[in-house]
Amino acid sequence: MDASLAFPILVGLIAVALLFDFLNGLHDAANSIATIVSTRVLRPQYAVAWAAFFNFIAFAVFGLHVAQTIGTGIIDPGIIDAQVIFAALMGAIVWNLITWGLGMPSSSSHALIGGLLGAGVSKAGFHVMVWSGLSKTLLAIVLSPLVGFVLALVLMAIVSWAAVQSTPFAVDRAFRILQFVSASLYSLGHGGNDAQKTMGIIAVLLYSQGHLGTEFSVPFWVVLSCQAAMALGTLLGGWRIVRTMGLRITKLTPMQGFCAETGGAATLFMATYLGVPVSTTHTITGAIVGVGAARRVSAVRWNVASSIVVAWIFTIPASALVAAITYFAVSFFVTR
Repeated sequence: MDASLAFPILVGLIAVALLFDFLNGLHDAANSIATIVSTRVLRPQYAVAWAAFFNFIAFAVFGLHVAQTIGTGIIDPGIIDAQVIFAALMGAIVWNLITWGLGMPSSSSHALIGGLLGAGVSKAGFHVMVWSGLSKTLLAIVLSPLVGFVLALVLMAIVSWAAVQSTPFAVDRAFRILQFVSASLYSLGHGGNDAQKTMGIIAVLLYSQGHLGTEFSVPFWVVLSCQAAMALGTLLGGWRIVRTMGLRITKLTPMQGFCAETGGAATLFMATYLGVPVSTTHTITGAIVGVGAARRVSAVRWNVASSIVVAWIFTIPASALVAAITYFAVSFFVTR
C-alpha cells in the first residue's frame, strides 16, 4: 500500500470502528434502560442520559481484558490488515442495522465476532481461528442468558420473601429508588464489556500497522474514544428495541426491574473481569425472562422470547456471511 494512502485509510477505518461503537450504543441502549423505562421510574430521555453517563465512566472501573480477547483471541492477529477490519466492521454494522430496523434485540458483540470470523477465514482459511478465546466466547452465548436468568430468579425469590410483610405501596416506592442503583450498575457493566470490543478492534488494527510496537496494547485515546462513541449512541437511544425488551417480553414492576438489572449487572461484571466478551442483550433478556418466570411461567410471552433467540442463532453466521462478501468484493476492486 502506498505510504501516502496508508494514514487516510487507517483514520477512515478507525472512524468506521467508532461508528460501529456508536451503533452499538444506539442498538443496545435498550439493554441498559428497558426495565427502568417500562416500570416508569424514569422518562426515556432522562433514562438514556443516565445510562450514557455510566457507559462512559466504565473505563475507570474495569480493566481491558475483553479488549485483549477481541484483539488477539478470536482470529490470529498476524493476518489482520485494513481489508479484514473493514469487512468485519461492515458485517457487524449491516446486521445491526437490519435487526435495529426490525426492532429485534440481537447481539452487537456476536455480530462483531461473526464479522471477524467471516473476514479472517475469507482471507486465510479456518486455521486462523483462535480456539482458546473463541471457545469461551461461544460458551458464553449459552451461559450468559442462563446465568442472568438464574440470578434474577433467585433475587426475585429473596426480595419477595423479604418484602412479604410490607405494603405494596412501600415496596413499590423502595424499589423505584433501588432501580436507580441497579440501572447504574447494569449501564456500567454494559459500557465496560461492550465498548472494549471496539477498543480491541482499533488496537489490533494499529498493531497490525506497526503503530503499537512489538506488544499488543490499547492506547488511552482509543479507550476514551470508544467510551464516548458508545455513550453518544446510548444518549440517542433505540426506542424500537426498548419496546421489545421492556414491554413485550413480560410486564415489569419496579421490584422485578431491580432484580433483572441486578442479576444482569452481576453477570456482566463477572464476564468482564474474566475477559469474556458476552452479549449484554442475551444477559438482560435472560434476566427479564427470569423475573417473569418467577411470577408464573405464563407471565412470559414466550413467542416474543423465542423470536429473539432465533435472531441470536443467526447473528454470527449472518454477520460472518456479510463480512465474507465484503472482503471478496473489496479484494475484487483492489486487484483490478
